[in-house]
Amino acid sequence: MQVVDSHIHLWDLKTHRYPWLENPGVSFVGDARDLKHDYLLDDLLGEAGDIDVKKLVHVEANHDPADPVEETRWVQSVSDRHESRGMPNAIVAAVDLSAANAPGLLEAHASFANTRGVRQILNVHDNKLFDYVGRHYMREPQWRENFALLRRYGMSFDLQLYPSQMEEAAVLARAHADTLFAVNHAGMFVDRDSVAGYRAWREGMRMLADCGNVCVKISGLAMFDHQWTVESLRPYVLETIDTFGVERTMFASNFPVDRLFGSYADLWHAYASIVDGASVAEKEALFCGNAERFYRI
Repeated sequence: MQVVDSHIHLWDLKTHRYPWLENPGVSFVGDARDLKHDYLLDDLLGEAGDIDVKKLVHVEANHDPADPVEETRWVQSVSDRHESRGMPNAIVAAVDLSAANAPGLLEAHASFANTRGVRQILNVHDNKLFDYVGRHYMREPQWRENFALLRRYGMSFDLQLYPSQMEEAAVLARAHADTLFAVNHAGMFVDRDSVAGYRAWREGMRMLADCGNVCVKISGLAMFDHQWTVESLRPYVLETIDTFGVERTMFASNFPVDRLFGSYADLWHAYASIVDGASVAEKEALFCGNAERFYRI
């Protein structure tokens, strides 16, 4: 089967610094100690098995925050090598939009041919186990002011957050209707032990889907389901597609993070099994076309 993988990470620990991999630990997403090794393009393609990887979108991998542009420079250099076949075909770069130097960083990222957008992780949670950043960036005036600059460079925004933040994100999306948003990891439904948690995810996703400039990636589900099966993934996949529609949903692997809990081929075949009843055109959109259109690749 052929795929456009809209969410992968690469890193070279020999030449670049990734603070989270310097002294990795165990968290709800798994044991990061098992990720403390180089993960390069050949590594991903080498374990693809019978999956025909047509194109790739590289999403920032928490590179050294002191020099996020260096990650973009490196990923572009990987793409520019003849043997890489142009992969990664798109780059989602890192920038702290609350920082004074954000405008300069956006300009620098935009100078690379494959840059299509940026991501800044926004996840905040009352439970410290799940809290990523400890502050509500979307509420900060400087962050919102710099966010408006994405339009200048034609950049999209990869939206990684929790359901409790989706109402605020929908307000942001409506305020920037000319900026495209991609919800990461199917909205990161973390509070799975309560009816209220499910409702927060379902209603939050519907609020975001009501914004025509927002799409979603079905990825990262294994971070919350370490023993996943086709049947355990099925309700989240189908609910997400039902909410956003086939035309605004794309599958992705989140490799190598989700590699902790299964193989590349097994994950893609699980997705394929879940949507087996879809039409040929719908499958093409979910597995290839939507990602190509969103990231202009």
